[in-house]
Amino acid sequence: MRKEWIAARRIVVKIGSSLLVDAINGELHAKWLNTLADDVATLRKEGKDIIVVSSGAIALGRNALKLPKGPLKLEDSQAAAAVGQIDLAHAYEAAFRERGLVAAQVLLTLGDTEQRQRYLNARNTMNTLLKLGAVPVVNENDTVATSEIRYGDNDRLAARVASMMSADCLVLLSDVDGFYTAPPGSRADAHRLDEVREITPEIEAMAGDVGSELSRGGMVTKIEAAKISVSGGTHMVIASGRVLNPLRTLAKTGVATWFLAHADPITARKRWIAGTLEPKGAFTVDAGAAAALASGKSLLPAGVTRVEGKFERGDAVVIRNGEGVEIGRGLTTYGHEEAAAIIGRKSGEIAEILGYFGRAELIHRDDMVLQRKI
Repeated sequence: MRKEWIAARRIVVKIGSSLLVDAINGELHAKWLNTLADDVATLRKEGKDIIVVSSGAIALGRNALKLPKGPLKLEDSQAAAAVGQIDLAHAYEAAFRERGLVAAQVLLTLGDTEQRQRYLNARNTMNTLLKLGAVPVVNENDTVATSEIRYGDNDRLAARVASMMSADCLVLLSDVDGFYTAPPGSRADAHRLDEVREITPEIEAMAGDVGSELSRGGMVTKIEAAKISVSGGTHMVIASGRVLNPLRTLAKTGVATWFLAHADPITARKRWIAGTLEPKGAFTVDAGAAAALASGKSLLPAGVTRVEGKFERGDAVVIRNGEGVEIGRGLTTYGHEEAAAIIGRKSGEIAEILGYFGRAELIHRDDMVLQRKI
């Protein structure tokens, strides 16, 4: 059992259509799903957060609607997804409930991870679900997504979710048991790589399309997913889903390919906040708030004395001390007008001032990086 697996506290598991749905009759692989649910239940008992990213809605829906084999028109895909999402959600709900777990359906489009306000909304919702002990089951919202606003495959969707949720590990359950130097069966010397530490042009050249009819993704999309994952501090592993209890099998046998990140998710996220985002405004804090930040606390409205700039929820802002010196940066939970209305006030007064129950903090500690000692 690899140390990356043992140490992972939050795991995203991506499941392809070909693993869930029979390519011939279009029916759900119920036995396989039940063994996966057993694995998830075991991992939850070990204290790990689990998020499932699942394909299968269109495959199930096209069977129910008796749509023809082969590529579907966009409107037919959307119709199939509308039907299939109900069946898919019910299947997960039933399998998890039998094991004492609560399943939660989360449907995302590209904008939910690219637009900062929607990104924060999705992230906060899934964090709340995890805190409450639920297992989010995520799928691309194929019912409304058009070709211009879709991910196109759930490998990249899973990688975006893993990055958004600061996951320690992303598992791509696949038709094959890892990443090969050439598509399996295409060359006699093709072999599986146990570990990839750098995604080089040579590694990218090895990727071949091994996708099936029901699965849009191949190794090319998995390499793209690996780039997203490792840049966000998340280890990614490609493992076989063609076995019962696939997660238990991965843990026991180690037969897979690991793409290793060089920083943990929190470090990678804070590096992104500190050096990539352009600040849209600033908060000036008093000495008490500065000391609280130095001890690892979130920034509360009561400790802020001044708001500068025009920014929206989710934008990056600078944090300054009373002398005007920058001490950190972070993502604000309020726009500039709301922030100006609540600074200097206790968190319990926010609802009365704004007219709704908002976040208790102006910047959560997970969305903040301090740049110097205070």
